[in-house]
Amino acid sequence: MRIDEAMEYIHSVEWRGSKPGLERTRGLLKALGSPEKALKFVHIAGTNGKGSTAACIAAVLQKAGYRTGLYVSPYIRCFNERMQVCGEYVSDDELVRLTEEIRPFADAMADAPTEFELITALAFKHFLYKECDIVVLEAGMGGGLDSTNVIETPEAAVITSIGYDHVKELGPTLRDIAGAKAGIIKNGGDVVIYGGGPEAECVFERVADERRARLRRADFGRIAGQRLSLDGIEFELEPYGEVMLPLAGAYQPKNAVVAVTALELLREKGYRIGDGDIVAGLAEVRWPGRFEVLGRDPVFVLDGAHNPQGIEATADSLRAHFGERKIVFIVGVMADKDVGAMIGIIAPMAESFVAVRPDCPRAMDARELAGKLSRHRAPVAVCGTIASGVAEAIGSAGKGGLVCALGSLYFSADIRKAYIDQYKGTVHLSY
Repeated sequence: MRIDEAMEYIHSVEWRGSKPGLERTRGLLKALGSPEKALKFVHIAGTNGKGSTAACIAAVLQKAGYRTGLYVSPYIRCFNERMQVCGEYVSDDELVRLTEEIRPFADAMADAPTEFELITALAFKHFLYKECDIVVLEAGMGGGLDSTNVIETPEAAVITSIGYDHVKELGPTLRDIAGAKAGIIKNGGDVVIYGGGPEAECVFERVADERRARLRRADFGRIAGQRLSLDGIEFELEPYGEVMLPLAGAYQPKNAVVAVTALELLREKGYRIGDGDIVAGLAEVRWPGRFEVLGRDPVFVLDGAHNPQGIEATADSLRAHFGERKIVFIVGVMADKDVGAMIGIIAPMAESFVAVRPDCPRAMDARELAGKLSRHRAPVAVCGTIASGVAEAIGSAGKGGLVCALGSLYFSADIRKAYIDQYKGTVHLSY
């Protein structure tokens, strides 16, 4: 099997989509020798901030000397980044071997696994083969019925910011969504929550109480003296002193505090994580596609915000960095999102819009999106490709201008590639 054949198998059509339930994942893992039972985890669910929080935790654990696995979705640059060990992506050869090993068991299942379930099983086998001390495990959608939730009680469960997303699958209210995320809280376990709203918090408190789990909230009062730049954010974090976080989004210090709270919990359990590890680890966090500055003239920001709460956070970051400057927005969205609310948040900031279609079956057609954008005052251009959309936006912004691409993580890789291909001389990447 070649890598292209392995990828074709993993992405095969009959496995696409989401089918609630853990039975398929459990069955497949049992056939593979239950690799998840030999691993330790920090399990992360939430609506926004999961990936950034996971990256912060993994960076500090790695700095502290632990062989650290990191499982994330979706990917930004290449599929291999979905499963990492100490920052190193799974190789093509390893993916081929894992797929060859798992395929006979998956093919033998009467109820075929979904794509995400198969990838989760691949990741668990990879982390076991790599002898990881601990794995930072990001849930996909939801929590309780997400395939990552087949694990036993983790070292820590983390629930990041909660907002309206995947309402068709998780429910129409914050209470419903919080209930789905709270599914990762295990009997007798420990959970760290971002908090941020009484409707969600009361759900977490109730579930933790029912399962005799210990709950602690992130204390954002520990943050002081934020200083923003396009290279990242410096701030005081009690009791560690000055911290440099090389992530430019103004919301990122709160994600860092959630991560640090989880790391302090691990330290109480005997993990050797020094204060210096926390400061040094945070200083080395890299997380593409989340308020990532690709270029400086014009300034070009790529952000994966894809729901109203995420868009609001991005808008706050844009205002924090650039004040009331007008922005050329490249927008691509999934058709099942609350597109009207998302557009309404950024419309007052827009100099103009460029509508594109992400390369995803669920994506909204660019012309349909343009129709929604045109209800606002700013001009709208429709582009047939991501590359032409990037060129259009940069040309419209001009020297000294400002471009922001947002609306979906699913077009982030294509935005990145188009920018790099067209503007190699000016590209500014975090890594």
